[in-house]
Amino acid sequence: MSDIRLFSGPTPNGRKVAIMLHECGLAYDATFIDILAGDQLTPEFLALNPNNKHPVLIDANGPGNAPITVWESGAILIYLGEKCGRLIPTDARRRIEMLKWLFFQVSNQGPYAGQYAHFAFYAKEEHRYPYAVQRYRNELDRQFAIMDAHLATHEYFADEYSIADIALLPYSASMSLGRDRLPNVKRWKDQLMAREPVRTGALFMEDKVQKQTIAGGMQGFGDEHRSVLFGERQYRTRR
Repeated sequence: MSDIRLFSGPTPNGRKVAIMLHECGLAYDATFIDILAGDQLTPEFLALNPNNKHPVLIDANGPGNAPITVWESGAILIYLGEKCGRLIPTDARRRIEMLKWLFFQVSNQGPYAGQYAHFAFYAKEEHRYPYAVQRYRNELDRQFAIMDAHLATHEYFADEYSIADIALLPYSASMSLGRDRLPNVKRWKDQLMAREPVRTGALFMEDKVQKQTIAGGMQGFGDEHRSVLFGERQYRTRR
């Protein structure tokens, strides 16, 4: 068994951590968290992350040679970057630039992509409000335009390949929505995907993609899944 265990699934947040693990050359054991079945709501998982979200990383050889549990994908990327001494700029200005784009991803790109997916795909038909769908679609378009403008004069987001690029890539790849017309974002994505660790991590748990998800074609997604993800079962767990 490896020192590092990753609890996750074939999602952008899981894949950004997988990419980082491969970039660092760190061996890890992966455990699939089936969020449609409610794995994230079990007492065992809540003991790892009380916020019932994946990914969660456990490193048996953490700081001081003691085990550590890390949740939130951005925090995991920083932890791994510091552990392996890679992909976090040492130059002070570039480090701040990296942090700016990392927080842009976790506070803007990820949440807005999630809200767009919810209202456009996962909500019941009567709750797929055109205003909400367009609101989140417009915001994603705005964010991608910001990224494209930055990449017009920068090879990477922090002027060197860093965890900011790793954080931004999976959602950029999965939520393209015709945005490949943005030449600088496309150049950046192609450049990252030319890296073997990125290609490997980007396929993390591809065999676990479920037919009820967007990636699987939304076949058979129904009220029981809604209850687990954002309904009665989700909120009953912590009351």
